[in-house]
Amino acid sequence: MAFDTFDEGIAPGGLRSKNEIKILICYLFDTVKDDMSQSLVIEAIRADELANFFEIAVAFEELVRDGNLKATGTADNETIYSLTPNGKVIANQLETTLAHMVKQKSYNCALRLLGERKVARENKVSIIKHDNGYEVKCVVSGGEMTLLEFSLYAPVFEQAEIIKRNFLSYPQAVYKTMLGLMTRDIEHVGEALEDVYGSLREGE
Repeated sequence: MAFDTFDEGIAPGGLRSKNEIKILICYLFDTVKDDMSQSLVIEAIRADELANFFEIAVAFEELVRDGNLKATGTADNETIYSLTPNGKVIANQLETTLAHMVKQKSYNCALRLLGERKVARENKVSIIKHDNGYEVKCVVSGGEMTLLEFSLYAPVFEQAEIIKRNFLSYPQAVYKTMLGLMTRDIEHVGEALEDVYGSLREGE
């Protein structure tokens, strides 16, 4: 397959063909089975430097233009897309041309990003600047009901960002821990901390 894309910022084994990038985008939509925005797809492929940012954006736009992807609505103030029957043909017939490593890395990243955005929509975090630091307000949602709401103080913005990121990683564990502490249910506290510890171990 001819190399016809910019290779700046691409790791060894990455995609250097426009056709390969289009196939990967269609493959992601077909396997993730959820509507996704252009920015999420770009981030999923760029996370492990599998293709050049500009080339992914152009490939995505061409797939939309050619009727392989179609807009289905909005989420997080972005247009989201789904795979059309024509796009599914591309994914099913040509995915064997892609390396397994490329498909697996981008697929895993896309699922993680979708999960993170879903959590961010359902559980809110805001950082409020004060004269002596930052207030991080966290809300755990239970659908139409707020399950837990609290604020933490951070002396610097970098620490506030860490609190925000970690809360969004484990909102249910935070809720279970607080509920267990307030009700003196040690079992719930232990389960919540084990969940967090297990996730940290997986990320090592």
